[in-house]
Amino acid sequence: MSGYAVRFLSLVRPFMPVLPEVSAPERKVPFQQRVMWTAIVLAIFLVSSQIPLYGIMSSDSSDPLYWMRVILASNRGTLMELGISPIITSGMIIQLLATANLVQVDFTLKEDRALLGVFALIISLGQATVYVLTGMYGPPRELGAGVCLLLILQLVVAGLIVILLDELLTKGYGLGSGISLFIATNVCETIMWKAFSPTTVNTGRGPEFEGAVVALFHLLFTWHNKTRALKEAFFRERLPNVSELIATLVVFLIVIYMQGFRVEIPIKSSRFRGQRGTFPVKLFYTSNMPIMLLSALTSNLFIISQMLAMRFPTNFFVNMLGTWSSVDDSVQLHAVGGVVYYLSPPTSLWSVLQDPIHATIYIAFMLTACAVLSTIWIEVSGSGPRDVAKQLKDNQMVIAGYRDASMYKELKRIIPTAAAFGGATIGALSVVADLSGALGSGTGILLAVTIIYSYFEIGIKESQGMNGGMAD
Repeated sequence: MSGYAVRFLSLVRPFMPVLPEVSAPERKVPFQQRVMWTAIVLAIFLVSSQIPLYGIMSSDSSDPLYWMRVILASNRGTLMELGISPIITSGMIIQLLATANLVQVDFTLKEDRALLGVFALIISLGQATVYVLTGMYGPPRELGAGVCLLLILQLVVAGLIVILLDELLTKGYGLGSGISLFIATNVCETIMWKAFSPTTVNTGRGPEFEGAVVALFHLLFTWHNKTRALKEAFFRERLPNVSELIATLVVFLIVIYMQGFRVEIPIKSSRFRGQRGTFPVKLFYTSNMPIMLLSALTSNLFIISQMLAMRFPTNFFVNMLGTWSSVDDSVQLHAVGGVVYYLSPPTSLWSVLQDPIHATIYIAFMLTACAVLSTIWIEVSGSGPRDVAKQLKDNQMVIAGYRDASMYKELKRIIPTAAAFGGATIGALSVVADLSGALGSGTGILLAVTIIYSYFEIGIKESQGMNGGMAD
């Protein structure tokens, strides 16, 4: 079928000439300069996350991306409204279509990578249009056609900036990728703010400090009953508390500890006798890709469901997809029924006891979906057993005790199992983090830890390379 498959990305080829492109460096960029470019990219992202969109009347309505903002590195009402959603969505759609042999794509080719950027820009245009026309920034009739077009233009240009910043890092000018950098920064920023925010919030009991640590010291200094003050600081509701902060730190440590779990496959050179090594297959073989792809999928489903529910509140099929309602007189809507309700995480152990069916379905969905997406990803990304066997063979390496012909069978026994089990483990850790009330959401914490750990590994490799070069 692949011989007759239509190259889907060729449909967006006419838009390529108008898309700016970052040229690849002619030689390897020194480590210090890569760190500098990474810092510049991060600064641009942080500044853009604070610049409000010009022309909005109000952004106080319910936010369809309320639960996904941290993961998608987006900030409502600013230039970073869309965050990295267009890039993740376009990559997810193309990868799934490629897996089903509906399209042909090779991301090692410059042309296909450029076409992917164009596709992401088109998705930015589509998402921006939906946001504006559905009234996220005010009724379109009151805004006027000119302001609506201006809002869409701002969101599309901001989406283009994110695409170029990501391309700048991935082509070797910086460290890692823009997607990873923005996610980790957004998650860490959210956790730090909820821990140390000095602002006060009135939840009906008078003004309270939002930051969990700040509230702890304030309560200890101002309340005469220290036991009651500690209880309030550790278990207060509606605002971040110390127990949630401790749960966040525990999840961080667990994920870092599990990063070291791996299977070492002994390999040796088929050309030089005595040259041996190991090929590590980590427990998190596909890193954070399963949870990232799943987040992109569910976030788009939440957007569609909430917008349809607002438009057609009495439609039977719309209500089957999801019903939404405000909680505690809040403007923000929450899923209370339909498919999206069962795909949204329980927020505490008490909510699990209140609706065990919801919790069971959600846990089964997370573990199964992460395992399946992880298994799919190794084939799409070129890290499957057949690809690894080819790489070892090209490097004239074989698995110790196995012939070339049986090397693929041995890798097929190990790699898909590690990918599926690792994906399910990622899903389970996300569920545990959500139920424990960890700050920044369970998915966000997992993404941040795996990304920070990958940057740590990059730093070690670079330092070893520099030391090796000096030794020579």
